Amino acid sequence: MEQTTICPWCQTEIVWDEELGPEEKCPYCDNELTGYRTVQIGLDRPDDGDSDWDVEGEAGDDTGWADNADGFRHTDREWLAVEETVERVLDGQEEVPECPSCREYMLEAGMQTIGEAGFRPAVPKSLGQPLLEAPFGVVWYVCPSCFQTVQRIAPQDRDRFLAPLRREAEAAADNG
Repeated sequence: MEQTTICPWCQTEIVWDEELGPEEKCPYCDNELTGYRTVQIGLDRPDDGDSDWDVEGEAGDDTGWADNADGFRHTDREWLAVEETVERVLDGQEEVPECPSCREYMLEAGMQTIGEAGFRPAVPKSLGQPLLEAPFGVVWYVCPSCFQTVQRIAPQDRDRFLAPLRREAEAAADNG
């Protein structure tokens, strides 16, 4: 008899053989499926006696999934609403980076301005000048699945970052 698990990181269905036992790592994203790395998101469920909400996993923990007679699985209605909201937010973003941990699309959380007091630029010996000087902006992104954060230089400051590299390339081309 086969059992099914849903990876909490990449949301991929993992089918395993009962004789071999459950997978310890997801074969798709290579994240651990058990222990402290498994994130359980508890959303309030309606208390209307709906049988879809009364399913528990083998270990007795509430899985949030219920088998339907036609073989499909249903998920928590509130979580589906959250996923729809996430999709609308992603549609409005200029950039949609992929999470380096679980490969979900990341939501733009905001922009941070890095000032001169909190930033000391590196000066590569080969250039003799900093690659980027303060102030500049950093855009923060958050993964809605695993809550990993990523930051990127703001689009308006990327040309400032590349300018010293371009000047060096032009100077090398003129000398060579």
